[in-house]
Amino acid sequence: MEIRREDEIQDIPSPMQITTKNIPSEVNIQIETCDANRTSPLPIFLKFEDVEYKVKNKQGSTKNNPLKAVISRVGSQGRMEQDSYKKILKGITGRVGPGEILALMGASGSGKTTLLKVIGGRLLENVKGNITYNDISYTTALKRRIGFVTQDDVLFPQLTVEETLLVSAFLRLPNSMNRQQKYERVNMIVKELGLERCRNTKIGGNFGKGISGGERKRTSIGYEVLIDPSLLLLDEPTSGLDSNSANKLLLVLKGLAKAGRTIITTIHQPSSRMFHMFDKLLLISEGYPVYYGKAKESMEYFSSLRFTPQISMNPAEFLLDLATGQVGDISLPDDLSASRGSLDTGKSIIKYLQVKYKTQLEVQERTKNEAATAPEHLQQAVQVGKDWTISWWEQFRIVAKRTFKERSKDYFDKLRLLQAVGVALLLGLLWWKSKIDTEPQLRDQIGLLFYICIFWTSSSIFGAVYVFPFEKLYLVKEQKADMYRLSVYYVSSTLCDMIAHVLYPTLFMLILYFMVDFKRTVSCFLLTLFAILLVAVTSQGAGELFGAAVLSIRRAGMVASLILMLFLLTGGYYVQHIPKFMRWMKYLSFMYYGFRLLLKVQYSGDQSYECQSTQGCKTLQSSASFDTVSLNSGLQEVWILLVMILAYRLCAYFCLYKRISQSNI
Repeated sequence: MEIRREDEIQDIPSPMQITTKNIPSEVNIQIETCDANRTSPLPIFLKFEDVEYKVKNKQGSTKNNPLKAVISRVGSQGRMEQDSYKKILKGITGRVGPGEILALMGASGSGKTTLLKVIGGRLLENVKGNITYNDISYTTALKRRIGFVTQDDVLFPQLTVEETLLVSAFLRLPNSMNRQQKYERVNMIVKELGLERCRNTKIGGNFGKGISGGERKRTSIGYEVLIDPSLLLLDEPTSGLDSNSANKLLLVLKGLAKAGRTIITTIHQPSSRMFHMFDKLLLISEGYPVYYGKAKESMEYFSSLRFTPQISMNPAEFLLDLATGQVGDISLPDDLSASRGSLDTGKSIIKYLQVKYKTQLEVQERTKNEAATAPEHLQQAVQVGKDWTISWWEQFRIVAKRTFKERSKDYFDKLRLLQAVGVALLLGLLWWKSKIDTEPQLRDQIGLLFYICIFWTSSSIFGAVYVFPFEKLYLVKEQKADMYRLSVYYVSSTLCDMIAHVLYPTLFMLILYFMVDFKRTVSCFLLTLFAILLVAVTSQGAGELFGAAVLSIRRAGMVASLILMLFLLTGGYYVQHIPKFMRWMKYLSFMYYGFRLLLKVQYSGDQSYECQSTQGCKTLQSSASFDTVSLNSGLQEVWILLVMILAYRLCAYFCLYKRISQSNI
C-alpha cells in the first residue's frame, strides 16, 4: 500500500467526518461539539495478538561458564534460548478502540509497563506477535499520534505549569495555528485539567518546592493531550496520589476517552470507584494473561470458575490476590481446595487461571480480533507521516529559550561567581606583580599560566560532563515523541552553556591579569583572554563528549577525571621531554596546545632576561623552560584548538544520537 503525505491525500475524510458503528455514540457527540480550534484525534483501533517480549538474561549467559556452554550445545534449541533469555511477556492478546479505557493490572514485575512500551513503539527488539493500529503495523508515522505519560513525571523543575505546556504547544501543534490559537489551546487544557490555581507555579522537584503530586501528574497528561493524540498510554498515573486526586484524574481520563481517544493505562490497586470507570481490563500474572474482557464482568468470570471472596473486598484487591496466588480470604474450586496451605498453592492457582484463560477467553478474543477490521480510510490515514510542525530555526529559538530559563540558575550561581572571583584574587595575591627577570621568577610565572589552564579545563569539563546524563530522561521522552530534532537540542545546549564558559573566564582574567603584571598591552590581554576562552570552550566540548558517551552520572565523573589527569600530565609543564613511544598522547591533549599558545602570547623569543648575571642578558628562547616551544613560530595552535572544538562536538552529537536512539526508557 502506497504511503502518501498528508497534503497529498484528498480522498480520505477528515477525523471530523469519520463516523463508524465501532465508535461509541458519545464519541461522535463529543466530536460534533468540539471547539473550532481543536481538531478531533484520528480514531485508532488497536489490536495485539500473541505478544511476547524477552530480555537478555545475563545470569543465564554461557560466555564465562564452559560447563553451561557444553550443556547448551548438546541441548535443544529451545533450551538454549531459555538459558540466554528471560521472557517478560508470554503471549498476550487483546484489543481496544476509540472511546475506551483499557486497564492493565497485575503485581509489580508482571509485565504491565513492558506491554505498554511495546504497544507505544518504545520497545521494538526481541518482540514477537502482531500489534496493529487500524490494521496497520507500527511505523514512525505513528510516533506523533501516540502520547506516553511515564510513571515518573519527567518535567523541567524550573519551568511553570503554563510555560511547560506552552513549550509543548509551540513545538508540537501544527504551523497552521497562530500563536494566539496555541495560547488558547493551552488555556483550554489548563481549565480542563483543573490547573488554573497553579498555572504560574514552578514544577519544582527534589531541590525546590513546586506543585503537588496530583498537579504534576495532570500537567504530564496535559503535556501529551495538548496535541490531541489518538492513542494515549499512561504508566501508573495514580501512583503516589491520594484517593480523591486519583478519582479526579480518572474522571479526566474518562472525558479524554469520550473525545475519541484510545486510552491504555497500567494501574496497581485502584479503588472500587476507579475500577468501575474502566471499560476493559487485562489482568497479567507473571507475564501471562489470566483475564481479558469488560472490567465489570471480571468478577462474574472468576465466580464462574468458583473463585469467590469470603469477605467484602475491593474487586481490584480480589483480582490482584488471584494474580499473585494469595487466596487466604478466597474460596477455591474443589479441584484446588485440596492443595490449600501447601507451598505450591500459589503456583497451582496461577497455572489453573492461565489454562482456563487459554481455553475459555483467548479463543473468543482471537475470533473477535479476526472479525474486527478498521475502515479502509482509517488504515490509510494512520500511515500518513507528519512533517515537522515548525522549521529548524523556530525549534531552536523555542528550545534555546527553554534551556536558558531552565539552566539560568546554574549560570548565575553565587557560588560559581564566588569561585571565579575568589580564585582570581588568591592567584593575584600569590603572584602579585610577578617578574621574569630571573630563571626562578620565569618558572613561577610559567607555573601560573599552566595552573590557569588546569583551572579552566577542569571547571569546563566537569561543568559539561553531567549535562546530558542529568537531562537524559527529558531528552529521551521528547525524542520518542518527535518534539524537535536532536540537532536543535544539542546546538541549544552547547550555545547556552557557552555563556558561562565565556563569562566567568573573562571576569577571572579581568581581575587576575593586571594583578600579576602580565604584558600590559591591549593586544596581549585580548590574545591571552582568547587563548583561555579557547581552552575553556574546547574543554566544554570534551566534557560533552564524555557525558554523551556514557550517559551515566556516576561513570561520567570517573571518565572525566581520568581524561583530565591524562591531559594534565601531557600538557607540557610537568614533563617536556616525553618518551617517543608515549609522545603521541600529547597531540591529543588540548591542554598541550592551549599552554603552548599562552606561552607564545605572553613571551617572545628575543625578549631579554637575566641581565644582572655575570654572563649578561639572555633571550627567553634560550631558557630551558622553552626547550620544546619555539616562541616565534606563529600561533598555529589557534587553528588546532578550533578543529578540536568542532571535532569534539561532532563526536559528542553522534554519541548522543546513538545512545538516545538505543534507549528503551
